[in-house]
Amino acid sequence: MAYDYSDLTEKTKCWAKQAHTTGWINTDTLEQLSHFDNRTPDNLFSIITLAEHKATRPLIVAFMGGTGVGKSTLLNRLAGKPIAKAGVVRPTSREVTLYHHQAVAMQLLPEQQLASINVSQHDNAANQQVVWIDMPDFDSTEQSNKQLVFQWLPYIDVLIYVVSPERYKDEKAWRLLLAEGARHAWLFVFNQWDRGQLDQYDDFNQQLQKVGFVEPVIFKTACSEGFEADEFIGLESTIRSLATGHTVEQLEQRGSQLRKDELKSILQSVALNFGSEAAFEQIKEQWQDQWSDAVKSLQQGFIWPLKQIADYYADHAADLITNTSNVKHTLWDAWAQTRFDDTLDEFIIHVDQQGIPVLPFKQQIEPLRDKAPKIIQTQTELAARIALANPGNVLQRFILKCLRVCEIVLPLSAMSWVGYKVFMNFYTSNMIDNHYLGVDFAVHSSLLMVLSWLIPFFILKKMQPSLKKSAFKGLNKGLGNAFTFVEGEVIDTLQGLALQHKEQLRQLSEIINLCSAKETDKALADVKDNPLKRLLMN
Repeated sequence: MAYDYSDLTEKTKCWAKQAHTTGWINTDTLEQLSHFDNRTPDNLFSIITLAEHKATRPLIVAFMGGTGVGKSTLLNRLAGKPIAKAGVVRPTSREVTLYHHQAVAMQLLPEQQLASINVSQHDNAANQQVVWIDMPDFDSTEQSNKQLVFQWLPYIDVLIYVVSPERYKDEKAWRLLLAEGARHAWLFVFNQWDRGQLDQYDDFNQQLQKVGFVEPVIFKTACSEGFEADEFIGLESTIRSLATGHTVEQLEQRGSQLRKDELKSILQSVALNFGSEAAFEQIKEQWQDQWSDAVKSLQQGFIWPLKQIADYYADHAADLITNTSNVKHTLWDAWAQTRFDDTLDEFIIHVDQQGIPVLPFKQQIEPLRDKAPKIIQTQTELAARIALANPGNVLQRFILKCLRVCEIVLPLSAMSWVGYKVFMNFYTSNMIDNHYLGVDFAVHSSLLMVLSWLIPFFILKKMQPSLKKSAFKGLNKGLGNAFTFVEGEVIDTLQGLALQHKEQLRQLSEIINLCSAKETDKALADVKDNPLKRLLMN
């Protein structure tokens, strides 16, 4: 499906707006993609519909050239009356003169353009399908003249480039011709030919061929009376032959396709600044390598602070577990923040080197600069609290639980055994009239009960894990968790940006493909097979 140029520019503007909001294109690119010239000849003129005549858009033809080449004189000759000021009355054209049939209606124009228009109408049916325009002298020193020329160029189908023997090598004219040549059909008039030479004509013809006109159509005209070798009638008949609906349609389609090609070229240059999906994979690998180096550096720098904080936590374990607001030591300092910022900055530089827009990365990663200290502090404190609440390893904690049980069970067992012996010996002594328990039994039983309590007690004391070591171990574990968490945050951000990047490229490629869709009408394909091709620049 071939989209209209205006539809493509609207799609481009919508895409550019949301791409700029998310940071994928800068303000300059947004401005470039938001200002397209949608002016076309059918925006300006239409023929009033008559019952016996099918309305079509007229062919818009403009005389263009330097100062004093006779553009206005040619238009006056065409009209048969002085409708455009010329000669000594106005050496330099400063206004646009329109000459058209009374059935042609002109659309609304900006006030600044209406103020510089001189309109003249006629009732000649032979020229009903043609609108003639006398353009200002674009080579004058007045900037307003140049502005008028560029304001009207998009509305024109055929440009009649008028030169004179003295002005056919005008550099300003050639620069405009090269810039706008491909957008219009061109006829060339070598005016004031009564003062011209054949070698000048040949030189002018060669210059036109060099810029891309294979067989330029050049008419030799002279506005002085009595000059016979004049081709003005041929110029007029050629214009009339072009003023058909088929030719107008051809020119419209060609102009639309050229605009699409220009838009496509601009979008392709924008796409080149987006980078590739493969570059995103390299970015992820680069971040992992950079973060691995940064973690090693940070871990080495944290060894001494970790020991100090572990000592503090061990001395204030109860306060730490019950109230974290009492913790006065922080691990993340200015050195750590600087090292972390340097890592992020180096990563952004690498992204820029890959040819990928860096603004989305800055927007997404920037919050991590303030978030990282909180992550480090939260994770280390949490791990330290868990470590202090459960000191030692699993085996140590199991043995300690067993010793605590023994500390209670063994003395109770010893006392039970001694009580049993006392009771049984007392009962036996009454039956057989033997002596009751002696001093040795009392001493041994006392020692047994004391040892059954002291042994587990001292072992429990000796095996109690160090709070400093537990806090240090917990802080290291929390630090490792925090580093993993920060890395995961960046990886998630990169994955999200990769999806955004892929979607932006998809939308951009879709518009580029729509620009590539050629017009299906056979009229455009027939340009190379009809006389119109001589009027077009290759």
